[in-house]
Amino acid sequence: MKNLLLINSSLFLSEGQSSQLTDQFVKQWQNHNPDAHITIRDVAANPLPHLDSERVTAFFTPAEIRTPEQHLIAVQSDSLIEEMKQAQIIVIGLPMYNFDIPSTLKSYFDHIARAGITFNYTEKGVEGLLTGKKAYIFATRGGRYAGTPLDTQTDYVRNFLAFIGITDVEFIYAEGLNMGEESKASALAMATEKLIELAKTA
Repeated sequence: MKNLLLINSSLFLSEGQSSQLTDQFVKQWQNHNPDAHITIRDVAANPLPHLDSERVTAFFTPAEIRTPEQHLIAVQSDSLIEEMKQAQIIVIGLPMYNFDIPSTLKSYFDHIARAGITFNYTEKGVEGLLTGKKAYIFATRGGRYAGTPLDTQTDYVRNFLAFIGITDVEFIYAEGLNMGEESKASALAMATEKLIELAKTA
């Protein structure tokens, strides 16, 4: 049985364009994988704390000597990592806010990037440990930035996922959503057509 992990990060929750695209993809994918298990994590609806010294210290403290407070912090991170480990398919809704990824998604990434658990430092460099997964990133933007220096998201997300071992990553863009109704309709139609095709083989 396949496991799919859906991560949404739109400030507008289910009304956000990125969330609507990921929802369409998951529904299409489920039609081809009716017995699959789907886990949904909305980091905008349920944001994680930003990293601070207390949380980082908890992550690095050996489990047997953690304080009760450190234990609770580590357990939260461990549960997120376990969700990621169990999934073969990762779907991320990625709106662009001020040329960057949502801060809530950054906090999520910070909670799953843990040395010795999702990656290792070796003499040959970093070794990502969450291998054998496919990621689909639904990137929605008000303007058109793909392939330009203003697209700070694509390389960052691709590099982060590769850092933890996920190298098979596909981006689906819906751009120009705030550049008039015709532009919006065209971008969403193209993204929808692509996601339907991808869902057949994911």
